[in-house]
Amino acid sequence: MTDERRASQLASLKIVRPTGAPSDPAPAHRWPLVVGAMAAGAILAAALVWLLVGRDRPEVAAAPAPAAAPAAPSAHPADPGSLIASGYVVARRRATVAAEITGRVAAVLVDEGMAVKQGQLLARLDDTLARTDLATATSRVDSATASTAATRAQLADAERILKRTQDLARSHLASEADLTKADTQVLDLRAQLARTEAELATARSDARHAGEVLAKHRIVAPFAGIVVDKNAQPGEIISPMSAGGGFTRTGICTLVDMDSLEIEVDVNEAYISRVRPDQDVRATLDAYPDWTIPARVIAIVPTADRAKATVRVRIAILSKDPRILPDMAVKVAFAATPTA
Repeated sequence: MTDERRASQLASLKIVRPTGAPSDPAPAHRWPLVVGAMAAGAILAAALVWLLVGRDRPEVAAAPAPAAAPAAPSAHPADPGSLIASGYVVARRRATVAAEITGRVAAVLVDEGMAVKQGQLLARLDDTLARTDLATATSRVDSATASTAATRAQLADAERILKRTQDLARSHLASEADLTKADTQVLDLRAQLARTEAELATARSDARHAGEVLAKHRIVAPFAGIVVDKNAQPGEIISPMSAGGGFTRTGICTLVDMDSLEIEVDVNEAYISRVRPDQDVRATLDAYPDWTIPARVIAIVPTADRAKATVRVRIAILSKDPRILPDMAVKVAFAATPTA
């Protein structure tokens, strides 16, 4: 294709404006179109947001709530006019049950969460040596008993001989030497009898001691409660006094009397005048915030904590429930004290 032909074709594609027509709209005529386009875009964006968000979350477009009516008094601890304090559930009877002697644990018969009765067997220690000591003490008691019986029989015979000798001496049929010998024999046997009786008493005491030591190898519950912690396992050595180093246990388990649960709270000393004994209290456990527990003040501990500027208050739980556990956090509301 020649250059003349290309130029002819390009010239045919040129747009020729009519004579007298404006070359370009004035800028002022384009602003209404731009503003309208922007408004339409904003409306479309708002509609898109409502479709994506408002449809799934109707609360965004919820109608305004009506004016709240005056609330009725509630049982929540935050009632106006009530004194609020926080504390914990505690057990008045809580004990780490241990043996009175040092020994190796042979068996542990309880586990965490188990309910036990007073006097129930919790664990046994190895009692091999204790049983041997008891058998030896019992044998000594038997020996002392037999020796005492033999001495008593000899004394009875010696007393009969002395009486017969005395009768013969009065009839001048026995000499003074025979009478003295018979009397001495009686006195000697009486002394032997006193010694054997003392030995028998000692042997019986040793046997009782050996029996008590053997009984101490059986660890029983001092009161009824729930086992909350198991501290020892079979094969471990326990002792009433720690030997140090962490190899010797000092207890078998921790026992809690669930009937002795109460609440202890710290009240700011500036407000302690608003607390009195037998005052009604509403308690709420952090674990069950919708459950109100009736309670009553037991006592105000007559001392203050200098560091915290608080006074400890004991509160009785009037409604026992298995959901109430030791060391639970609790908030209490003291009933308003009537003014004079």
